[in-house]
Amino acid sequence: MNNQYDVMILGTGEAGIFAACELARKCPGARVLVVEQGQDIYHRSCPIVAGKVNSCIHCKVCGTMCGFGGAGAFSDGKFNFTTAFGGWLTDFLEPAEVMELIDYVDSINVEHGATTQVFSTATPEARALEKKALEHDLHLLQARCKHLGTENNLRILTNIYEHIRDKHTFRFNTPVQDIEVNPQGGYTLVTEGGERYTAPYLIAGPGRSGAEWFANQCKKLGLELLNNQVDIGVRVELPATIFEHITDVVYESKLVYRTKGYGDQVRTFCMNPYGHVVAENVEGINTVNGHSYSDPALRSENTNFALLVSNRFTQPFNEPYRYGKHIASLSNMLAGGILVQRFGDLISGIRTNDHRLGKSFTRPTLTAAVPGDLSLALPKRQLDDIIEMIYALDKLAPGTANYDTLLYGAEVKFYSARIQLSNQLETALPGFFAVGDGAGVTRGLAQAGASGVKAARVVAQRLNQG
Repeated sequence: MNNQYDVMILGTGEAGIFAACELARKCPGARVLVVEQGQDIYHRSCPIVAGKVNSCIHCKVCGTMCGFGGAGAFSDGKFNFTTAFGGWLTDFLEPAEVMELIDYVDSINVEHGATTQVFSTATPEARALEKKALEHDLHLLQARCKHLGTENNLRILTNIYEHIRDKHTFRFNTPVQDIEVNPQGGYTLVTEGGERYTAPYLIAGPGRSGAEWFANQCKKLGLELLNNQVDIGVRVELPATIFEHITDVVYESKLVYRTKGYGDQVRTFCMNPYGHVVAENVEGINTVNGHSYSDPALRSENTNFALLVSNRFTQPFNEPYRYGKHIASLSNMLAGGILVQRFGDLISGIRTNDHRLGKSFTRPTLTAAVPGDLSLALPKRQLDDIIEMIYALDKLAPGTANYDTLLYGAEVKFYSARIQLSNQLETALPGFFAVGDGAGVTRGLAQAGASGVKAARVVAQRLNQG
């Protein structure tokens, strides 16, 4: 078997997918290998979603986090047109170029079935909401947004896969064990099965599930890493009517607050009107997330969103990823999975149990969550920040601080330690590019896809010139 290629793409998350799409367009004659530890889009499955089990059984490769589409495949598909959040691409590229890349990624999605409807923030209603938020020291980050919908997101990814599956060589169910630098130049991917694949160019998009592994590989290769943040918090669920006046105007409302107690930044994230709270597995750790569907028949009566406290670390500590996993593991230890508590019980200092949850007017959409006490799982500082933020939100959306508002924990957003990159997203090793969330470059669909396109364009230009 000839295992030599022109380009290797590691990972089929959003960044890897759009790198593959761009190489197929810009350099159709190149021999491209795409390696992924999970399944293709047709065979990705989760035993919980399939109804086979009630809680996570810690599959060796998580079908929710890994496979074609990455962690974003089962998200509700929020696509934000902005450089203000969603990643750090403007640390490497001019904002105008980042926006051109985001628009280009959107055009590919539209070609494969994405909606053309955009939620605008330039309306008088959105401006009035922004002013109202400021009155309560809340900062509304404005951005145009598309809601692809969980079910439509999968359909778009399936169409993209069908478009490129015959243009490249795909190796699914192929975990990579090591990245090696070849003495004669180029790189070798060594799989757990012992296969060795070689190419002069490597585009690494390891995804969130591969972030820790990738950081360790970079350390082994002598690449300098910068500590990125880890966001720790809870998923809030409440009746949709409480936030309707916000979500009807700004679908993906990102509200940022600076706490008075500690001066920490807390933000809302992944707002899901009429959505569902779901569990996900990150390398054996159960964390919580949220989805929402564009089909009205699949909606719930609740809205859910994350409240996240951003934590940045300085030397000598250099393991933010491990820290976040440890916090999440505490709630797993207490609940055997995801823990849920009523806000009023948390404030009263009492544990939510089955009887108390049964009296709640807000019915949980994640029925597998176990009633418990978040104060035993989350550090006091982060919990104090979250409580203060809920009271601040209550001024903008009265009812947020109701007794029966549900808090699920823990929600943790991991960002890999970021490698030093050039303005072409190239590492200090020539021909080795790092893209997407798992490389610490982005944190969302739009910028992840944009980073993959950028790296692919650089590689395609070099191949065409060579």
